[in-house]
Amino acid sequence: MNRLLLASLVLSAAVRTASGADEGSWKKFTRPVSAPVISPNKRSVFMDPISKKRVHWEALHTFNPASIVRDGKLYVLYRAEDSSGEMKVGGHSSRLGLAESKDGLHFTRLPAPVLYADDDAQRALEDPGGVEDPRIVEGEGGTYVLTYTQWNHEKYTIGLATSKDLRTWKKLGPIFAGQKGYEKRLYKSGGIVTELVHGKLTAAQLLGKYWMYWGEVEVHLASSPDLLHWTPVEEKPGVPLVLLAARKGMFDSGFPETGPPPLVTSRGIVMLYNAKNADGADGDASLPAGGYSVGEALFATGDPSKLLERHDEPVFKPALPFERSGQYVAGTTFAEGLSWFKNKWWMYYGCADSFVGVAVSDDEMK
Repeated sequence: MNRLLLASLVLSAAVRTASGADEGSWKKFTRPVSAPVISPNKRSVFMDPISKKRVHWEALHTFNPASIVRDGKLYVLYRAEDSSGEMKVGGHSSRLGLAESKDGLHFTRLPAPVLYADDDAQRALEDPGGVEDPRIVEGEGGTYVLTYTQWNHEKYTIGLATSKDLRTWKKLGPIFAGQKGYEKRLYKSGGIVTELVHGKLTAAQLLGKYWMYWGEVEVHLASSPDLLHWTPVEEKPGVPLVLLAARKGMFDSGFPETGPPPLVTSRGIVMLYNAKNADGADGDASLPAGGYSVGEALFATGDPSKLLERHDEPVFKPALPFERSGQYVAGTTFAEGLSWFKNKWWMYYGCADSFVGVAVSDDEMK
């Protein structure tokens, strides 16, 4: 175990709090409905630009959503799997669909995906697995910045894309392209830090930079001057600094994974993260082995790498049947979308790798 990882684990133990105990923490997320808000649609057909065939692009599963508010409506970018490939998690081809809502609960979808593997410069990284697990923020001038997983069934990376209208996207490639030591590294899950100003949620600048928490198994940090060019915060060249790691016997005993875009508050940067429970004696016996719940951590605004608090209990976990069974049999509430809409926080999450769910919170989080 390296020195900084050990220090991170010691700090994690020292700053634990009861879930939702303090102001600036999400005290409670509630489900406004007891059913998914987006489910598979076998009727949707799309002409795939690579195979030149019509595919039922969202027939199998719809899950792991990002969310953003635009012109008074709430938009969800969701991962949709067709029925190609092997019948196993990650064995299909994924594309990103777009749905809009006036109330956060009832959605109208576009008939075709808005981001997908194409015969373009990113094809080698995105075919045949496709594009997965988006997180989205709004930057300066109304430009939307999307992080997503590029997956070719062998290797995965965090891809970056931008858009002005949420429908037409420009792919920019892997976020750490050209960074020494990251050419062969597998990395995914990037949440860019945001702030709520005058009721609008946008990417936040701290210490003159934008910041992104990223990673699965371990959570790391990166910075950018412009939301487009990212540099990992490192322990030493080629080795990213570890901020969060697994905790034996707890809900995140399998590992933590970056969740929705973190939020700047008066107390610090509040980060919701996805937490996998370990199998066997190392896991939390009150949760299913391998199941995912949502945890919370707090980092310092004056030093985004400094962990201040990490909760002992999840703030949200699988409870309803569609969250506890599906393609991912252990169950998940896998959060990737967080939006301020109609004076509430709306958290959109994947349910057992099969559906999109939503939970809301009235907490001010200032």
